[in-house]
This record gives sequence, C-alpha cells and structure tokens, in this order.
Amino acid sequence: MAPPQTRRRIGTVGSDPYLRVRAETDRIALLGLGRHRTSRQLPINHLDVAELEVVSGSPEETEALAGRLAQLLVPGDVVLVSGELGTGKTTFVRGACRALGITGRVTSPTFTIGHRYPGSPDVSHLDLYRFRGLSTAEWGDLEPYFDGAVVFVEWPEAGSGTLPRERAWVRLGHVAPERRTIHVDAAEDALLQALTGADPGLRHRD
Repeated sequence: MAPPQTRRRIGTVGSDPYLRVRAETDRIALLGLGRHRTSRQLPINHLDVAELEVVSGSPEETEALAGRLAQLLVPGDVVLVSGELGTGKTTFVRGACRALGITGRVTSPTFTIGHRYPGSPDVSHLDLYRFRGLSTAEWGDLEPYFDGAVVFVEWPEAGSGTLPRERAWVRLGHVAPERRTIHVDAAEDALLQALTGADPGLRHRD
C-alpha cells in the first residue's frame, strides 16, 4: 500500500496564518495556499503536494485562472482536471488554450477521446469519462497526444497508474450557479507561488 499523501502549508495572505481572510486579485478569491496532511487518497502521482484554493465567480474568471497556469507550462507537462458534470472542466481547459495561443473552438472530446490543437506549443485535450481504466491498447491510442504537447486530461481517474506524471491537478466544485471552487495541487511549491504572484499585491475587496 502506498504511504498516505500529505499537504503542508507553505504560505499566507494577509494576517490570517490559515488564509481564511478573503483576498482577491482580478476578482478571483484566494482562499488557501498551503501543504497539509490529509487522510484522503488523491489520484495525483505525488506523495507531498502543495494546494491552492480559489473561488471563481464566473466562467471568465475560471478561464483567467487557467490562463495563468497555462503560462507556466511547457511541452510535456500534464494537467489533470477533475470535477462533477457542469463544474467547468472544459471552460478551464478553454482558458488555458487561449493563453497558449489556440484560437479555434475548444470543446469537450468526450466522444472522440481527444483533441490536439496545433500551436506553439501544441495542446492536447483528453476526456476519459467513458473509461473505467486504461488497457495497454487504449494507452497506445492516447500516447501520441502526449508527445511534445501540453496536455489537459478531464476525468483522469480512469488513467490512475497509467498516465504520465502530472505537473498539476485541478479540481473544480459547485458553490452556486455561477460560482466554483478551484483547487490546484502540485508537487512544486514554486508553481503555485508563481500562479498567485501573477499579479503583484493581493487586495482585500469586500
């Protein structure tokens, strides 16, 4: 059995050491950034992960956060995107694609398994919703999408143990009809610190 994964706090915003103060930048509310212990097994392929938690108030805000993350990625990076139906997984990927220079239509590849958008770099968008695991043959069909591209994988749980190691794991959840929680987990503290530092100075704007 794999050892339990841990998260431990790595930073603060404002005066609250546990980041319960609501802070915002570009209307995206930063609720938490840290590492802490959890008893929940995570599908991310790391044992020690940093976590950033934000609240998005609109699809545009979700796309903006995705764009910030995308600007920190390079070919070969894999981002897992999890969440229930309707939480905005494809919206998140669309924002990342726009930031990476993809101008064409970005849609969920549920019925086609994957899209590869040519660009600099290429961006691959996979959807494993219909899978309950990946056989050797199925992985053979998916593997070309990972060659020389930045890759986003929706419903990645089916690929646990088979997909390449991810750079980040994004989890979206419902808060209200237009509001979503977005958790970004990564093994690199620097990645999330760079993500929150995309704009200088978080401001409290209640």
